[in-house]
Amino acid sequence: MFLKEGFRTWRRFFLWLLLFSLGILSLFRYNFASIRDLEVFISMGVCPKARMALLRDNFTGPLSLRARPEVLTCTSWGALILWDGTFDPAIAKETAERQNLTIGLTVFAVGKYLEKYLARFLETAEQHFMVGQRVVYYVFTERPLAVPRVALGPGRRLRVERVVRERRWQDVSMQRMRTLHKALGGRLGREADFVFCMDVDQHFNATFGPEVLAESVAQLHAWHYHWPRRLLPFERNPRSAAALAHHEGDFYYHAAVFGGSVAVLRALTWHCARAMQQDRARGLEALWHDESHLNRYFWLHKPAKVLSPEFCWSPELGQRTEIHRPRLLWAPKEYAMVRTS
Repeated sequence: MFLKEGFRTWRRFFLWLLLFSLGILSLFRYNFASIRDLEVFISMGVCPKARMALLRDNFTGPLSLRARPEVLTCTSWGALILWDGTFDPAIAKETAERQNLTIGLTVFAVGKYLEKYLARFLETAEQHFMVGQRVVYYVFTERPLAVPRVALGPGRRLRVERVVRERRWQDVSMQRMRTLHKALGGRLGREADFVFCMDVDQHFNATFGPEVLAESVAQLHAWHYHWPRRLLPFERNPRSAAALAHHEGDFYYHAAVFGGSVAVLRALTWHCARAMQQDRARGLEALWHDESHLNRYFWLHKPAKVLSPEFCWSPELGQRTEIHRPRLLWAPKEYAMVRTS
């Protein structure tokens, strides 16, 4: 009798604990601000001193990784995670100028995204993106004549490429990889040494300079950089070409910002475009569309440099002590307005 009663007590306790855990996870997933604030107490980990001593960067010169002991400054494969205070922006700028580089910046402005976001994106890019460097902007839109006129500095050009507007916004997102692959194999690939691909519904807030350059660059997602791997929103359907098993994946990367050399980006966009075509042939669509496939690519082909959430921050998350100087800020998400015809 005593054993039976004890078992019932433990069973009730276990069920309560399970429900409590599920409740907390649900609050995290549905972005309750008061609960999300607690995620700052989840440690990102620490870069081992031995690995830290081996880190080198072709653009920033000597690194000051000990200046940010509260955050993770390197990956397990030896790539730098770039945080404010760990590099000298003046050295990065001088290095890029000596190499006489041209940097491409691509953005898609389709449908109502053009009127809503493009002008501010370009205007703030002129203030903060690769200032003093040669830059070529590539705007992809179905309405080239509606692209706003923006005053450009010396050595900076704007090119507008016409694209066909897809019926669904998901298809616009997924078609991006195929379009970028074609552009990188054409004039964009001939004009630029490095290219960054960005979403239009954000704006620059501070310097986004040559310190970010590398052969391949991934962006930590602002909403997920503290989360343990088992909670990251990777594609889990094993039939999808974007699928990652529960023991796979390093970080969750944001498709709003990625970049690298022309050769690497050609390979990246081809991988993602082909994988999405395979899914479509199977009647599948990855959970987060091209972002799911991007995360699969960066699991298989580790990025040479990872940008901290400071480089693409969501104001909805509020101020955090570890976010010193946000470079890009997300615009408020108004999907009901911009995703309608």
